[in-house]
Amino acid sequence: MMRSDAVMAEAELSVVVPSFNESANLRPLIERLTAVLESCARSFEIIVVDDGSTDDTLEFLRKAHDGDPRIRVIALSRNFGKEIAIAAGLDHASGAATIIMDADLQHPPEMITSFVEKWREGYKNVYGQRVDRGADTALRRILTQRFYQLFGSVGETRLPEGAGDFRLLDAKAVAALRMMREHARFSKGLYAWIGFKSIGVPFDVAPRQAGHSKFSYRKLTHFALDGLMSFTTMPLKIWTYIGLAISVFALGLASFYVIRTMIWGVDVPGYASLIVSITFFAGIQLLSLGILGEYIGRIFAEVKRRPLYVVEERLGLTPLAPDELSLRRRRDWV
Repeated sequence: MMRSDAVMAEAELSVVVPSFNESANLRPLIERLTAVLESCARSFEIIVVDDGSTDDTLEFLRKAHDGDPRIRVIALSRNFGKEIAIAAGLDHASGAATIIMDADLQHPPEMITSFVEKWREGYKNVYGQRVDRGADTALRRILTQRFYQLFGSVGETRLPEGAGDFRLLDAKAVAALRMMREHARFSKGLYAWIGFKSIGVPFDVAPRQAGHSKFSYRKLTHFALDGLMSFTTMPLKIWTYIGLAISVFALGLASFYVIRTMIWGVDVPGYASLIVSITFFAGIQLLSLGILGEYIGRIFAEVKRRPLYVVEERLGLTPLAPDELSLRRRRDWV
């Protein structure tokens, strides 16, 4: 059953909050969000996406929705990851503009007022620009900086410095993102790729109020690989260049041995150098196959055409028909 136009147009602002085991932060977040939105929007909805939490997040959200119907809930059937949770929230958002923010209170809700001001000036992609990342460790700050430098040099699009998920997107920008159904999502790259008139608003990252970050270094590494492989084929090109260089080197070395043999005769070959050469080139081949396999694996995941997510429960939101998203995407661009 498709939602009526009245329901789809009821909110001026939608706020999408992906959440995984953040029950301790949700109460103060919703209180601050509600106060800010009541001061800057004619109408609004807060869509909290429960990404398979194992604490009492969903129970709290049920009570919050009962107390205020403007708080709406999408409970996913399992933990699909933050990127997919954001996509689920955007699919259900009905506002003329949509704000995306974390549930841990590191994104100050009070910044929304500045975002809305810029949106009303005509900007369609207003992103929070982190000035201070004091809550991060020195190692994480260094690795993050190096990743963005690498992405900027090899990626198809450039990421604004300090930009993250905390942003306001106009309905047209949200419609563009709904068109993109890839599973290995790197939202920061998608926000930049869609374009539109954009501007950054500086802010300081607030300390986490409760709990701990769900992003380990292992998850961050996978996230970085998804980002690079979603927006560049440079790793494949690099191995083409490496293969060419090795071929030239091998040809030169073969020529050297032929000439040396013609002049000085044949000497006894060394087994150590032979084993080292074989091992080295075997490692190069396996590494290149691994990179190729990463791209093929991503192609395999996409061609299966599985849904991005499965919803177990909705509160305050009408279920989307199987073909509703495609109809909405087509309508947005006709």
